[in-house]
Amino acid sequence: MVKHLVNRQWLLSSRPEGMISVDNFAPAIASVAEPEDGQLVVRVTHIAYEPAMRGWVREVPGHGANLPIGGVMKASGAGEVIVSRHLGFQPGDKVTGMFGWQDYATVDVAGQLLPVQKLPDRVTEEMALSVLGITGLTAYFGMLDVGRPRAGDTVVVSGAAGATGSIAGQLARISGCRVIGIAGGADKCAWLTDEAGFDAAIDYKTDDVSAHLKTLCPTGINVFYDNVGGAILEAALDNIAIGSRVVICGGISGYNVADDAVAGPRNYMRIVNSPSTISGFLLGQFSARFDEGRQRLADWTRDGAIRFAVDVQEGFDNVPATLLRLFHGQNLGKQLCRIG
Repeated sequence: MVKHLVNRQWLLSSRPEGMISVDNFAPAIASVAEPEDGQLVVRVTHIAYEPAMRGWVREVPGHGANLPIGGVMKASGAGEVIVSRHLGFQPGDKVTGMFGWQDYATVDVAGQLLPVQKLPDRVTEEMALSVLGITGLTAYFGMLDVGRPRAGDTVVVSGAAGATGSIAGQLARISGCRVIGIAGGADKCAWLTDEAGFDAAIDYKTDDVSAHLKTLCPTGINVFYDNVGGAILEAALDNIAIGSRVVICGGISGYNVADDAVAGPRNYMRIVNSPSTISGFLLGQFSARFDEGRQRLADWTRDGAIRFAVDVQEGFDNVPATLLRLFHGQNLGKQLCRIG
């Protein structure tokens, strides 16, 4: 039924050493697997990108790793059902799920980090993959459950113009907090204050981050939501308040360097002397509540309380190169590639 379809794919051909490269991926052509009971065949139209993808291609266990050499690169995406062997889906349904870097995906409806979901009315592919997708849910649970912002808190977010950081900061604003973002470049900082409603933004490319935090947070940082690590994390720790909560969502500054070259913060004793807490988390911990998160995020977005940005690249041949945009800070908001 579907084996006549030509399925272009991008495979993991080698594990990166240092900065990830387009050379770590190889194109391939494959047939499309016939669906079994409970499965769908989806024609993929949009591919989404996460900084966590750098961890997915590592050889060591953890964080969704162990993608085999020669396997289709993992990714969430959006597409259209063309064959269904599941009673809840019909050909023509627009859906999201974990489809990978390929034109067609034969997938189980359940049993994945992100089960296949129909796009609700008035929800575009871009919205579904950004504010309602992996990054939006990561911001929702990371900020509200792990960071626990309280009205009147001062909240600082690093990587604030990215897909996760921008939503995390707006959730803190909705919670009644004063919010400061750290981002790279004047355009990103302007978007944070003019569009996303942040109270202030620090350009780490031109500003002394620690000095600006000291000025902007005279009583200290109550919640620091970190997507970057490295020197940015140290600058925040230098300025935390008594009883602060430090949320480690990511550490993109160290994703493309050797493990033994990633140093812990030199000033980690600030956590003891505050005293404060530092917590990491994985999105999968909250899988039973994904519907709750999507519903609340959708309501806030429709009401205009949350603004989101997407960076959409084009073309199947451009799929690997689009991933690199995340690690060079070229994207504002969610990074996507439209392939169909």
